[in-house]
Order: sequence, then C-alpha cells, then structure tokens
Amino acid sequence: MTEQIQWVNAISNRLSLESAIAEVTERVQQQLSASPDLGFLFISSAYASEYPRLVPLILEKVPMSVLIGSGGGGIIGVDTDNQAQEIEGNPALSLTVAHLPRVDVQAFQISSDEIPDLDSGAQAWTDLTGVSPEQDPDFILLADPFFSKVNDLLEGLDFAYPKAKKIGGLASAMTMGMQTGLFYHSPDNDDTALIREGIVGVALSGNNIEVDAIVAQGCRPIGPQYQITQAERNVITEMAEVQEDGVEQAKPPLQILRELINELSPQDQELAQNALFLGIARDEFQLELQQGDFLIRNLLGVDPKVGAIAVGDRLRPGQRIQFHLRDGNTSAEDLEVLLENYQQQEKTSFPVGALLFSCLGRGKELYGKPNFDSQRFRQAMNQIPLGGFFCNGEIGPVGNQTFLHGYTSSFAIFRQPKLN
Repeated sequence: MTEQIQWVNAISNRLSLESAIAEVTERVQQQLSASPDLGFLFISSAYASEYPRLVPLILEKVPMSVLIGSGGGGIIGVDTDNQAQEIEGNPALSLTVAHLPRVDVQAFQISSDEIPDLDSGAQAWTDLTGVSPEQDPDFILLADPFFSKVNDLLEGLDFAYPKAKKIGGLASAMTMGMQTGLFYHSPDNDDTALIREGIVGVALSGNNIEVDAIVAQGCRPIGPQYQITQAERNVITEMAEVQEDGVEQAKPPLQILRELINELSPQDQELAQNALFLGIARDEFQLELQQGDFLIRNLLGVDPKVGAIAVGDRLRPGQRIQFHLRDGNTSAEDLEVLLENYQQQEKTSFPVGALLFSCLGRGKELYGKPNFDSQRFRQAMNQIPLGGFFCNGEIGPVGNQTFLHGYTSSFAIFRQPKLN
C-alpha cells in the first residue's frame, strides 16, 4: 500500500518574528505524524530586517531536507479556524510543510549569470537544475523581482522539460523600495541561505505525486475572435474577424476596436477605458477557444494615423486573438469558470495541498474584500491546505508554454494517486 502524503499549512500574524515562528511550527507539528521532507516559507516584508535569522530559526524547530521561500507584500495561509487568510499590509508568516513518501525532491539555486543562451541545447538546462527529464519533474520557482532573465529561464525549461508544470512567483514587498529576499536550504547547502538575487526552485518527481496548474488571469473575453493578418514585433497593423468559413476582410485594429466598443454595454464601455487587454491564443491547433485559452497581455498604445495597436508581447500573422476586460466581478467569474472546468476533469488522484501565487494588484484592491481567491479555491478543493504570497509577477502555464503574468492568481495543486 502506498504511504499517504501529508501536506499541512499554518499562518501567523504575530508581531514578533519569534512568536510567529513558534506559532506556525507548533501548529504544523501538531498536524504531522511523520517527519517533513519539504517546506515552503512565505513571510511579510514587515520582517525584512530579520530575514537573515529566519531559516535557521525555522529549521531548529522543524528540521527538513529542503526549504525554499520568499518575502512578500502579502501572505496567504490557513488560520487556527481552518479558514484561508490573505494578510495584506501587516506582518505575517506562512509555513507549508509536506511529508512526501516515494517522491524525489530536488532543490536548486540559479543566478542570472548562469542562464544559458537560448540557442543552447537541452543539456545546458538540465545541467542548470541537476534534474533529469526522464524523471518527469514538475517545478516550483521563486525569483527575485529584478531577475531580468526570468523569461529566458522559462523558455529554456519549457524546451528541456516540455511536459513539466512550472509554477511560482517573483518576490515582493509591501511598499516600493523595501528590501525583499528568497530563502533556500537543501542537503547540498550547509549555509541556510538568504538570497537577494536569482532564483530558487524545487523539482518534484515520482509516481506518488502529480502537479496541476490553474492560472486565473482575471479577464473575460468580449466580442468575436480575430486573426492577425499583419504585424511587426509587438504592433498589429491589420486583423480580421474569424468566421466559420474563414476570415472577413482585414481592417486596421483600431477601427475594429472602436466598432467593438460601440457595441458594448455602457458598463463595459466604461470598463474598457481603463481595463482593456488583448488575449493571444496559445494553441494554434485548438479549434474552439474558451476562457483560459488566451495569454492576457497589456495594450500599450495606438497609432491613430495608421490604426495600429501595440501589445506587450511579440506577435505574428496568423495568431488568433480576442479582446478582454478585467475588474473584480470579471476576475471572480474567471476564477469560477476555471475551477468548474478543473472539477469536471476526470482524475485518478486526489488533491492533498496547494500553493497560491497571486498578484499584488489582486486581493482587497481588486475585490473590495479580503481572502476572495484563497477561500473560493478551498471551497472548490475540499478545504485542502493552502499557502502562498502576493507577488511582483506570477509564473504559470497557458497552453503548453510557461509565462510570467501580471494581475494573475497561479495555483499549484499537488495530488496523490488513490491508495490501493
């Protein structure tokens, strides 16, 4: 019989670091009946001056082989009443630990000058992590907010590990200018480290664990789908509406956008003034595109003379696109759709725990009330343990590629095959 994975979380909002550590370590120990193999640590930047002391104090109370973590502008976890909490703007510490029998846990640390060129072979990327693709790993990645090569890293990992999920976020702080950090401890790292630059990660592999991703970009599509007919770099100069029997005559995108906005409701017209985005289909072969099949990118500007629009990503002719809107209600609807779609998928394993990497622009600022994403997620997932933080950028897949997102909640869901 396969031994049961144990996955637990505790959050504290105690003002002193020692008190917060004492609370979370005591609670996770009470919930565990076996020694932990892996930990995820997320801590408010309110404690930034005490970051160097953090990891040794945690490991003194709860020894474990691998521990990674990040500072954050907001912290997510489960309180003593088993309720999800998103603590924004106040001191908080969230500790997730897991007992992972028959799971291979491999930690790694990467600096920016170690990132291979994008024309390097797959071996350069596997050497970087020390993880073999034959292990079928999945990755949790945490990066400093100034890690300029994060997109290169994600592209390289997708190339070397095409089947792997890569989920995570960029460290953050409560206010601009506050120092943040990453945390890293592994069997190969005797110095329990506070890291200011680069990326830390963990790869999970083995037949006893599976990892899923839900990437909630907080948008809903409006209007029809289009195909880009002319584009250069990130500027669209012509596009055409997609019809069942092909595409209509191509027009300047600004003309199409004005016609679309005139057809919207007054509420959506007002929303389009400040919260209009472009969705780019990621699967060229998917015939019917639905909500969640688009990578959401910012509209950067327009050129009224030629009717062109600039987008925050590289584009090319032939890609399918659709305009999107975002606000609190839209974001809630988007998360609901994605959770329903996930629940309808047939699975041979059950969720044991999760991590949430959410944008600093979500939470109370987006919804007008706290704890929305985390509580709604746990309601749909049978109240499984959840930890995480509010990020400066969120990592997660759309289609078969991994991207750095904004205004997104990226969930990593950990599942164990059903016991025999």
